[in-house]
Amino acid sequence: MRRRFGWILLLHLLLCGFSFAQPAVRYTVSLENPDRHLVRITLELPPGRDTHELQLPVWNALYQVRDFSQYINWIRAEDPSGKAIPLTELNKSRWKIEGSQTGARVEYEIFADNPGPYGAQVNSHHAFFNLAEVLLYADDERSERVQVQFSKVPTQWKVATTLEPAAGTYLAKDYDQLVDSPIEIGTFTEADFNGDCGIYRVTVDANDAAAILNKIIPPIQRMVGAATKWMNDCPFQNYLFIYHTSDSSGGGMEHAYGTAITLPAKNFTDNLDAFTGITAHEFLHLWNVKRIRPQSLEPVDYTKENYTTALWFSEGVDTTAADYIRLRAGLLDERQYLDRISHEITELQNRPAHLRQSAEQSSLDAWLEKYSYYGLPERSISYYNKGDLLGVMLELAMRSASNDQASLRDLFRWMNDHYAKGGKFFADSAAIEEAAESLSHADFRDFFQKYVSGVEEVPWDNFLASVGLHVLKAEVTLPDPGFEAVQKFDQPPTVVQVVPGSEAERAGLQPQDEILQINDKPAGRNFQAEFRRLAPGAELRLRIRRDGAERQLHWKLGSRNETVFQLQDFPGITAQQRARRAAWLFDQAANK
Repeated sequence: MRRRFGWILLLHLLLCGFSFAQPAVRYTVSLENPDRHLVRITLELPPGRDTHELQLPVWNALYQVRDFSQYINWIRAEDPSGKAIPLTELNKSRWKIEGSQTGARVEYEIFADNPGPYGAQVNSHHAFFNLAEVLLYADDERSERVQVQFSKVPTQWKVATTLEPAAGTYLAKDYDQLVDSPIEIGTFTEADFNGDCGIYRVTVDANDAAAILNKIIPPIQRMVGAATKWMNDCPFQNYLFIYHTSDSSGGGMEHAYGTAITLPAKNFTDNLDAFTGITAHEFLHLWNVKRIRPQSLEPVDYTKENYTTALWFSEGVDTTAADYIRLRAGLLDERQYLDRISHEITELQNRPAHLRQSAEQSSLDAWLEKYSYYGLPERSISYYNKGDLLGVMLELAMRSASNDQASLRDLFRWMNDHYAKGGKFFADSAAIEEAAESLSHADFRDFFQKYVSGVEEVPWDNFLASVGLHVLKAEVTLPDPGFEAVQKFDQPPTVVQVVPGSEAERAGLQPQDEILQINDKPAGRNFQAEFRRLAPGAELRLRIRRDGAERQLHWKLGSRNETVFQLQDFPGITAQQRARRAAWLFDQAANK
């Protein structure tokens, strides 16, 4: 009986296979010296191959080559007995090991002090990892099951992650899933709640974390409820929100089963518009881009840029959908929404580059965003900005063509059904056009040729008339600081151009100066709005950083004229137009 039971157990283990399989690759991440931001990594590879090529990703989180190998202090390799084996550097981010047929252990030390949702940081306060920025992988083992363990963690610290826990370690099906699972380790405050699809865990790392949690949980509950209803899909059972506060800038990064978001502390306690906007945007990403994913981004190549023409949809139209979610969740009202679209139109129309760079070209050029000159209005547009507006116009065009029987919500669901649920990827703009035509039974070739791949002016009123809106233009006098600055993601605004002969030049401002404060307030994502709140002739005080040294500059603002665009009711708006607007903004299924 004992022998028979043994055979039965062995057969059961073989049949269960994957769930009982030991990880082929193991990592140990040791918080070796938090005060110096140093992490020691050990990568253990299984026996079998005599050689392996190892790669540290050159990019992650942002569409920017950031060469994380710049932070590696030293690296070495040995066999399981501790004997050194040859390790050869092939390029700045790639190594080859030999003599690994009995297995290999690769150990290295890496510096980690990049704060925010796009980085990796270890200090005496906490640790946060986008793991692709610190973990090497072996090409031939990238698809194998993997285990990661964290060591030398202070006893009072805890771990938040979406990875599968297993006896003090964490498991992932492969390297890609591992590095798409952010890790927060520290003394964060947390809460969870049950909602549609499963359990939502919310962690906050901040001085007043308990009060922040109490304030943000209700809007999060409303957002995830509206979003899962909008998508009519539950591709997860657990979802993790990781929030950090900062002094000024911020941003968010989507992941397959969670998101990491950093915002100025006031965005969690005062007006929550920025908080709900970025949270809804990142949550929608769990469908759009993480599952409804362009073929041009697959498979991920960590060794170089991954080009796609579809970011106008994956990022820009994601914002369109996120705002619809906020409208339906009662976190945005009609006037606020129309004012936001007005601001987006003003932003696009006042960038001369909108007549030269298409939404698709902007998507391809995303890899230039780390360069401040690229951000000038004469040089580029934003695929976030134009993509958001294209999402609105595409929605209105679909509704007009189908008598409100097809909407952007239907397009998202169609893409989810035809691609994401089948593990397939979509063919960039062509697939989006196909979805719009299939749902609306109309020809959208002109729309995509003129406004997505082309640079023709968008006839806003043609799209907006069906919902009783039109765009008014007005000339306004605004304060002129005498320079152009660009702010990218979580970096401080950077001066790109200084107007010759301006007060800014006379005050000593120079290109590449980083703006830290504007009139004694941190310079954040909305730094341009700080200028607009001032009057021509008002004093402007900037605290800037140049070559590592900070200094204070001040001068009086000049003035300039700018065209602003505002959405207003069409004169003589009809009851039918009002009804169509209500269906568009608050209930896309109204006529179904």
